Amino acid sequence: TMPAARSILPHFARLALGLALLAPIAPLSRLDHDVQRALQAARRPEFEKPMRTASSPKQGTLVFAGLLAVAIFTGPAGPATARAAMAVLLPVNAAVEWLKLTVNRRRPEGEHQRANSSIPSSHAANAAALALVLGSRWRWLAPPLWLLAATVAFSRMYLNRHFLSDVLFGMVLGVGVGWLALRWLRSLGWTWHPKS
Repeated sequence: TMPAARSILPHFARLALGLALLAPIAPLSRLDHDVQRALQAARRPEFEKPMRTASSPKQGTLVFAGLLAVAIFTGPAGPATARAAMAVLLPVNAAVEWLKLTVNRRRPEGEHQRANSSIPSSHAANAAALALVLGSRWRWLAPPLWLLAATVAFSRMYLNRHFLSDVLFGMVLGVGVGWLALRWLRSLGWTWHPKS
């Protein structure tokens, strides 16, 4: 299946770039700004702390600490699960950074730095990729993991750091690249459980 995954990758990359470039197009841009205005008008003091927690800049540290805990405390399959998550997060983040540089979209609050542009949302992409991996490993955890990923994505819009299309595209990117990475790992003979 490795050649199959390799043949899908260029098509997915072209689709990803095409979708990202569509984000500033008028109808989608209008929807982005309508949602932005509605969310900023709906902000309340009691929601600020939970949204900032979901959108924490320490997210990377928390993810690594969580994966270390998975490797240590979840039995024989723990290290394989943590390695799979890292193998998925690396290409997801590479794709995110490449698209940010390529699309160079201004953030909703006005910040405009090419290396940190608005689309796609890296928080949303990483949260979705982790939900995919960990939800595949522990299916009973999938619903709360996806709810957490959606909360992280929503927090980025609530805090006026991303548009709707940024977070939706980030989640699609995280799932798409994550699925390809897992498929590639399986083609190499990888499984959740270590071979005896």
